[in-house]
Amino acid sequence: MNKLPENINPNDPVVTPEKRAEIDQIIEENKALPGATMVVLNQLQNKIGFVSEPMQAYVAQKLGIPVSTVHGVVTFYSFFATQPKGKHTIKFCLGTACYVGGIEQLIEKAKQALGIDIGQTTPDGNISLEICRCVGACSQAPVVVVDEEVQGRVRPNKFPQVLRKVQETVQ
Repeated sequence: MNKLPENINPNDPVVTPEKRAEIDQIIEENKALPGATMVVLNQLQNKIGFVSEPMQAYVAQKLGIPVSTVHGVVTFYSFFATQPKGKHTIKFCLGTACYVGGIEQLIEKAKQALGIDIGQTTPDGNISLEICRCVGACSQAPVVVVDEEVQGRVRPNKFPQVLRKVQETVQ
């Protein structure tokens, strides 16, 4: 039988009583459904915002399946997050046009300015950096998506303005 990891963050939803109750309710309501693993994980992602490794182990234990099965689903589908996301998300399009248009320079600029890497969130929990595939705005390359707003023809010298705008909305 799967066990929860020994060194769980005390803020992990599995440890927090009210979040654990939400997790248990989602599992209980869906465990008998065909494809229960996907349904449960999807609902956890929607309700809590991410599916941590301890949450994955807990779901596996409750559903009576190997943790590798749950982990496989979470890592296969890009819409699952394994850690909390920031209040704002900046996504960099890696489609061909954006790549050729210099998106790598924008990524480096963001990493330097925020002190985090792609897939990470600033320590204050305000901004997460992500990559995405083509967003369908190739004529606007390179494209950055701030929250849900597509911003095109972003140049490295203009990126600090984009970042400042995001940071101002947080404060």
